[in-house]
Amino acid sequence: MRSLLALCFATPFLFSVLVVAQTPGSFNQVGSTKVSAMMMFVGNEEKVYILDKVENNPTQINGHPAWAVEWDIATSQATTMEMSTNTFCAAGMHAPNGSFYTFGGNGAIGPGGNIGSLKNPDGVSGMFDGTYQDWDGAKAIRVINPCTDGSCQWFDNSSTLAMAKKRWYPGAEALADGSVVLVGGFVNGGYVNRNTPNVDPTLEGGAAEPTFEFYPPIGQPEQMEFMTTTSGLNAYSHLFLMPSGLMFAQANLSTILWNYTTNVETPLPPMPNGVVRVYPASGGTVMLPLTPSNNYTPTILFCGGSNMSAEDYGNYSNPFANTFDIPASNDCQRITPEPTDGSAPAYVQDDDMLEGRTMGQFIILPDQTLLMINGGANGTAGYATNTGLIPRLDLMPFDMSLASAPVLKPAIYDPSKPQGQRWSNNGLSTSQIPRLYHSSALLLPDASVLVAGSNPNVDFNSSAFFPTEYRAERFYPSYFQATTRPQPSGVPKTLSYGGNPFDITIPPTSYSGSANDAAGNTTVVAIRPGWTTHGMNMGQRLLQLNNTFTVADDGQITLHVAQLPPNPNLVQPGPVFVYVVIHGIPSNGTLAIVGNGQIGQQPTSGASVLPTSVLSSNNAAGSASSSGTNSNGGSKSSHSGPSTGVIVAAAVGGIAAIAIAGAFAGVLIARKRRSAAARQTIIGGIARSASMGRGYRDAKGATESSTGFNDYNHESGPSGSGDGFIPLHQYSQADLHAPSWPQSQTSLPTSGGYGGYGDAQGSTPSFDPYDQGQGQGQGQGQGRGRPRYL
Repeated sequence: MRSLLALCFATPFLFSVLVVAQTPGSFNQVGSTKVSAMMMFVGNEEKVYILDKVENNPTQINGHPAWAVEWDIATSQATTMEMSTNTFCAAGMHAPNGSFYTFGGNGAIGPGGNIGSLKNPDGVSGMFDGTYQDWDGAKAIRVINPCTDGSCQWFDNSSTLAMAKKRWYPGAEALADGSVVLVGGFVNGGYVNRNTPNVDPTLEGGAAEPTFEFYPPIGQPEQMEFMTTTSGLNAYSHLFLMPSGLMFAQANLSTILWNYTTNVETPLPPMPNGVVRVYPASGGTVMLPLTPSNNYTPTILFCGGSNMSAEDYGNYSNPFANTFDIPASNDCQRITPEPTDGSAPAYVQDDDMLEGRTMGQFIILPDQTLLMINGGANGTAGYATNTGLIPRLDLMPFDMSLASAPVLKPAIYDPSKPQGQRWSNNGLSTSQIPRLYHSSALLLPDASVLVAGSNPNVDFNSSAFFPTEYRAERFYPSYFQATTRPQPSGVPKTLSYGGNPFDITIPPTSYSGSANDAAGNTTVVAIRPGWTTHGMNMGQRLLQLNNTFTVADDGQITLHVAQLPPNPNLVQPGPVFVYVVIHGIPSNGTLAIVGNGQIGQQPTSGASVLPTSVLSSNNAAGSASSSGTNSNGGSKSSHSGPSTGVIVAAAVGGIAAIAIAGAFAGVLIARKRRSAAARQTIIGGIARSASMGRGYRDAKGATESSTGFNDYNHESGPSGSGDGFIPLHQYSQADLHAPSWPQSQTSLPTSGGYGGYGDAQGSTPSFDPYDQGQGQGQGQGQGRGRPRYL
C-alpha cells in the first residue's frame, strides 16, 4: 500500500504546460520548476525567482546541480541560474528599488547532505564541496535586480557582501527606511535550536545565534533577550513592523513589542492554548488587510501549528516523539498589537480551521480574503533519520518526513464575515500533489497562486514516500469565474507617502449592471506578495487605497485615488502589485514602487484630499457579460463551472488617503547607530526605474559613461517618465560568484586573498554592488580569484 501511494504521489499528471483551464477553485499543473521550490518571490509582472537548498537536482548548470531558477509566468518555463552559496533555510526581503535579498543559509554540503569536502576551521560545517560546488552560505547576502529579458543574475559572493553573523532560519523584516533587520537563527543547526538539557538557553554551546543586526550594517550585532526567552523554538521568528515603528515579534509561546533602536522589549500576552506557530510547528501567520475601515490598524492572525509538549520537540538531533502521529492544531488566534481604542493588546480566539495544519500558508488575495494552502494534518516541518522512539531510518514510516497526512484541499478565510462564518472550502478542488516540508505558494500578478515545492528529504530523492517535488501548480481562486476582468488605465508606476491623488479610468466594458453600483463596490489595493519559504511570506501585506469616484453618463468610471498614508511603517518602501477590484473581481496586478527607491528616511506629504463622489444621473450600465461581474460575483460567493475569460489589461495603482497619527518618525531619524552613508550603502541605494531594471550584466553590452554608470537610458525610466532610472554596472562572472575551488584541492590558502577565515570582530564591510570601484579586489590581496569569507 505504501509503495502504491508513493507511486501515485510521484507520478506527474500528463498535462501540457501551456494548457491553463481557468476553472474557479481549481488546481492546474503547469510544468517543472527543475529545482524544488523551497523559496520563491515575484520579481516583476513576468518572472518568479525560485531557490532550493543545495542538493543533487538532476538539472545541472556549469557542471554542478542547479539550485536556482527564473520562472517565466507566461510560459511556465524554468531557466537555471548560477548560485555560489548554500541557500538552505535562508531568509529574504525586498529592497526599496525592487531588488530582492536573500540572507544566510547553511554551510557547504555534499552528497547525502553531508558536510562539504572542505570544512571550516570549526570542523563542524563545510566551507566548500567539490562535488556540488557550493560554498558556505551561513553569512551570505545574495542580491538580484529582477529583469524581464533573462539577463539578470544573482550577486552571490560572500567575499564582498556578507552578514556579521552566521544565520540559518533567521527572522527578517523590512523597516520604514527600507533597511532590513535580521533576527536570531541557528549557527549550526538541526531540528530545533536547543540542546537537552537546555543549560545554555542563550548560546546553546555556540549553536544558537541570539543577536540581531541590520542590512545595511550599523555597528555590531546586539544580543536580543527574546532569543533567550524563546530558546529552542525561535527559528524564523515572526516579525511585523507596526505603525508606531515598533516591531511585533512572536516565537515559542512568547510575544513582544520590540524597539529595535533601543533594544527594549515590552512583553505582550503569551500565545494561548500552548500552540507553537514558528518552525518546526509552522503555523500559518499573516497580517490582515489594512483598510480605511480599520484605520490601517494591523491585526495579526495565527492558525495551526502544534501544541505537542515541549519535551516532544527534542533537540538539535531529532524530535523525541513520533511527530507524524501527532495531530496538528486547528486553533486560530488574532491579536491587535497597537489597538487604537485604548485597550491592552490581547489574543482573541478566532474560528478554528476546518482541519489541523502544520506548514499551512496564508496568501492574501486581492478581494481581501485569505487563502490557506499546503501542509499536513499530522506532525511538524523538518526531516530526520530517527526520532526518540524510532532508532533507524529504515523503520521510519514516511522515510525522513516528520509530517504525514497531506492536506490537499485549500480553504478560504474571510475576515469581513462574522465570527463563526469565516472559514469555507466550498467550491474548491483538491490537489493531487502533497505539499509538505519545503513547499511554497505565492500570489501572481494575474491573481492566481503559484504552488510548488515539497521535499522532506536531506537530498534529492525521487523514491521516498514524499519525494522531491518539481511539479508546479497554479491555483485559481473563485473570482476566476468572471468572464470579464476590470480593464483600468492610468496606473502609476510609483506611489508616494501622501501627496496629490491621481485618477484611474474604468471603461464600461469592465463590468456589468449598474455603473453607480459598480463604482460603489470598487476597491484599489496594493499587495506585496512577499518572499516565501517554510509556510511564511516575509514582507507580505495588503493595504486598501482610499478612493472616491465619478460616474459618467456613458458608464465610464473615474476613480480618484489617494496616495498611501504618510506613514512608511504601514507599507515599507519597495515593490507592490496594485489591483482594481470590482465586486470582488480583480484586474491584473501592476508593479509599482512605493517610496523613492532608496534607503533612508522616506519623503512624506500631507494626506491626499479627494473630491466628493459623483453618481451618474441616467442609470448608466456596464456593457460586459453579466456572468461574474455584478454584485453577486466575486470570490466571496460560491461558483462553479469553467471560466473562459482572459485577463486583458494591467491593474491600476492606488493609494490611501488618511494621515496616520504618530508616524513615529523618530524611529527613522533617531536610530543613533545609523550613519547617512550607511543608509546609502545598499543594493537599492541607487534609484531604479519603477518598471524594470537590468541585471548586473546588461546583455546588450552597454558602455561606461563618464559618470561611472552604464550610458544607456539614464535620463529617465524605460517609459521615459523621468523617474530617475540609473542602470547597474556590468559585472564579470567572477565578480558575481565565488569561484569554484578545484576538487583536488584539500585546503585553502590562509594568506593572500583569503587572509584567514572570518575576522575577530565579525564585522561586515559596507558594499555596494552597483559601485564598480568596489568588488574588484582592492584590498583583497591577490584579488577576486581568492574570495575572503567574512
